[in-house]
Amino acid sequence: MLTIAVYGSRRQEPASLKLIDSLLRELSARGCRLLLHSKIYSSLTQGGFDPACWNLYAVTDSDRFSAKLVISIGGDGTFLRTARWVGDKEIPIVGVNSGHLGYLTAFDITNTPALLKMLFSGEFFVERRSVIRVAGEHLPPAVFNCALNEIAIMKHDSASMITIDAAIDGHHLSQYKADGLLVATPTGSTGYSLSVGGPIIQPTAPTFVISPIAAHSLTMRPLVITDNSILTLTVGGRSQSCFVSIDGNSFPVPTGATLTVSKAPYSIKVVMPDNHGFATTLREKLLWGI
Repeated sequence: MLTIAVYGSRRQEPASLKLIDSLLRELSARGCRLLLHSKIYSSLTQGGFDPACWNLYAVTDSDRFSAKLVISIGGDGTFLRTARWVGDKEIPIVGVNSGHLGYLTAFDITNTPALLKMLFSGEFFVERRSVIRVAGEHLPPAVFNCALNEIAIMKHDSASMITIDAAIDGHHLSQYKADGLLVATPTGSTGYSLSVGGPIIQPTAPTFVISPIAAHSLTMRPLVITDNSILTLTVGGRSQSCFVSIDGNSFPVPTGATLTVSKAPYSIKVVMPDNHGFATTLREKLLWGI
């Protein structure tokens, strides 16, 4: 019996909830055992849908679970939270968009027949996506320190610029004077990194990209490096602290802190339909060349 875990946002439109309920019923009718994260379970039950109609064996908010497949229902933010929930289990994730752009999702909740056909016919492939990790003595003890998209070091809103001394594999690179610095994965290259002028990178490429945020020098440009590099970043500036963001989860660290950024020891597996690829995503989601 196929066990499928389902993660989704609490914020779902009524029309989306009806389609999600329909998807869960179809999966149950095909003999799948369903494990629902408490967020999507609460959204559905508060919307008036009956759990007795699904082959539900557990509801959890813990990351201690086992499944053959995870379905992420929502937008890109939901997909990133799903990746955090899955962690190093390397369970393949199917992204189902119920929001707006949904760049990280290959399916749309309004077309569940295509999703079901793909899942049960085996007409899909699995991409391995690099994950980036940050370490340092000033990180909060319980913080999840890995990101599918990016690690960002940013100034406080009202603070002056910060300086970040950067070294690659122990060799001094530069002192960045900017509002912040991003280190993005290829998956994250089309997110925040793209908005600050970083390049678009094919998701499976073994690289990271370093992009300054509002650099105070015209010579500072985005830099692509191999993903086996180890970055050492030391933060300076007039402010007593700055922010570190790990896929949008932000917390302060003191000025003078040193952070080490490197490739995580695991990857995130993303399920893609056979007729879909990087070029298709660029055309359909980013309107490439249109």
